[in-house]
Amino acid sequence: MIRKIFIIAVLISITTACTEKIDVKLDSTYTRVVVDGNISAGTGVYRVALTKSADYFSNEPVPRVVNATVSVGDGVNTFFLHETQKGTSGIYETDSLFIGQVGNTYALHVELAEQIAGKSSVEATSYLPPVTHLDSIGTTFHAEWGPKGIWTIKLFAQEPADEVNYYLFNLYRNGVLLTDTITKKVVSDDKFYNGSYMNGVDVIYLNNDHPWETIFPGDTILLQMSGITKEYFDFINQVQQSGFNLPFFTGPPANVQGNITNGGIGFFAAYSNSFAKTVVK
Repeated sequence: MIRKIFIIAVLISITTACTEKIDVKLDSTYTRVVVDGNISAGTGVYRVALTKSADYFSNEPVPRVVNATVSVGDGVNTFFLHETQKGTSGIYETDSLFIGQVGNTYALHVELAEQIAGKSSVEATSYLPPVTHLDSIGTTFHAEWGPKGIWTIKLFAQEPADEVNYYLFNLYRNGVLLTDTITKKVVSDDKFYNGSYMNGVDVIYLNNDHPWETIFPGDTILLQMSGITKEYFDFINQVQQSGFNLPFFTGPPANVQGNITNGGIGFFAAYSNSFAKTVVK
């Protein structure tokens, strides 16, 4: 009887402990400028988004940094970006006169309309590296992988036999970007392929059990292969491992090293692109 009473008491204690409310208190940190921007080789409209950092458990929309003066320079010319919706969007775009050039180093300068954490400006620099030519891509369906199978996207290209190269891959299905958040993007170095022909290397996996990732015969698949810097490669890896969501830095569980100076966080990237497409059979 005494043993039964003891067991019941222990069970009651465990049950109570499991349902006890625990308040987790995390300290707030100072507000910082968050930069999420990129440019690439060739003409196009390139964007730089400016926001403010927020606490981890904040349920409010991320505050946008508006009315800033944003420019990108290549050491010779300076190009000013305009805010898409003046005073509200916090998104700044280049115009048609801007053309990214492989081999250039680009400097981003942001002059704030109002100081943030005692800072009136942030800056970043990024080198624009080359990228190898994509010969073609292919798709293969593996019915034996997972509950409903897995699609793999394969690439065919000659990898340059020089210094270590770093790549970013984005995938479009019928013109819609599937890798639409930083957690879905794929990055790789050429450690295992340096100087070799990449003959059907798997670069992206699509889970056929996920409606958004499912592809069908007749779909047009476009792969974008970008040459990126090691710093951007490391940044994306750190973001993915730390469990960030977009927009960046809405309360990170760990520090991520970007390339923004003067107390800012985030990344300003420059990269070149190569494309190849196929129709799923």
